[in-house]
Amino acid sequence: MKSATVIGCGIVGLTSAIKLQEKGYKVTIIAKERFDKTLSNKVGAIWFPFEIHPKEKANYWAKLAFEEYQRDIKPTNGVTFIPFITAYDDKSNTDWTIQMPKGSTRKALDAELPNGIQKAFISIVPLAEPSLYLPYLFQRFKDNNGTFIQQEISILVEASKLDKLVINCSGLGAKKLCNDKDLQPMRGQILRCKKIDITSFADSTKQGSLSYIIKRSNDCIIGGTDYLNDYNLDVEQSDTDKITERFLQTNLCNQKPEIIEEIVGLRPKRTTVRFEFDNQYPSIFHNYGHGGAGYTVAWGCAIEMVKNVYVK
Repeated sequence: MKSATVIGCGIVGLTSAIKLQEKGYKVTIIAKERFDKTLSNKVGAIWFPFEIHPKEKANYWAKLAFEEYQRDIKPTNGVTFIPFITAYDDKSNTDWTIQMPKGSTRKALDAELPNGIQKAFISIVPLAEPSLYLPYLFQRFKDNNGTFIQQEISILVEASKLDKLVINCSGLGAKKLCNDKDLQPMRGQILRCKKIDITSFADSTKQGSLSYIIKRSNDCIIGGTDYLNDYNLDVEQSDTDKITERFLQTNLCNQKPEIIEEIVGLRPKRTTVRFEFDNQYPSIFHNYGHGGAGYTVAWGCAIEMVKNVYVK
């Protein structure tokens, strides 16, 4: 049986491992942390092509992932399809709307727009709640004879010796692993709040003033921040205040959200996703740098990655 090792146990690592298993590989995941300690467990996890480049590839991966989520709705795995208002302006990537299923996307009416948003689409998109979806994927991986090893891999030469095929899905960890100067953190602070009965939305048109709410089965995620090259993992009260203020300014709710938890994570932002074999170590295929769109493109990247490595 062919074997492969995946570095990383977030959404990109798990989907990559599962797609390799579907092609007949015996797969091992090696990661510094298990899925429940990764960035993937901290995020809102809605399908939304945010801060990921190049846009043509991102849109293609997002389309593949959208179709995968349609096939992967189970009663308890956290995958649902919900209405989502997406603000846009003249600089926004709106090409993704062209590939949406017929009838699933339309321009929002003025009366449907949150206060402060001038133009938006309303789409029916996948939501994958991490607390349910990541354990489901991990168990799926284990049930397919997968092996998990908790271990930090710190240099590429060490990674190259792990297997005949190694998929690097280490996210922000690739900065150290690959000495990648193009990779930088985009700090996100979010509020997990008691559930509010309003339509989910995102406005990413103003750099530094990211605003969104994601309504989940038992709570809401209200965000956020998008600070570039910021390694601060501490919860900042000033950011909580800004997030709350921006939310109230939408006029979607006339009272302050009831905060359950404040969460900070660092998105792996890169000029373009690194999606290629390593020049020096040809056994390594890199799949990292997905910015704020990990859940949006992970399945699509995994599907294309398997095609690349399977032919090689």
